[in-house]
Amino acid sequence: MDWDEVVDCEGMLCPLPVLRARKRLMAMAVGRVLCVRTTDPMAAVDLPHFCAESGHRLLETRAEGGVALYLIRKEKGGG
Repeated sequence: MDWDEVVDCEGMLCPLPVLRARKRLMAMAVGRVLCVRTTDPMAAVDLPHFCAESGHRLLETRAEGGVALYLIRKEKGGG
């Protein structure tokens, strides 16, 4: 799966990956896909929870070495 934009949160800890994803999603058009790159193990809990609460859709999670990629589709206006 491809994505439209990337936010690199490698080396950042909770809550920064969620905050950075939220800020980037606010500026994106509905239907676009954001890739969040993170090394924070708590992102496995935080990002799916953020998507469920904010109405965005977590499309895929995958690992590339020690980095986790979270692909999130913006489903509505706002963050």
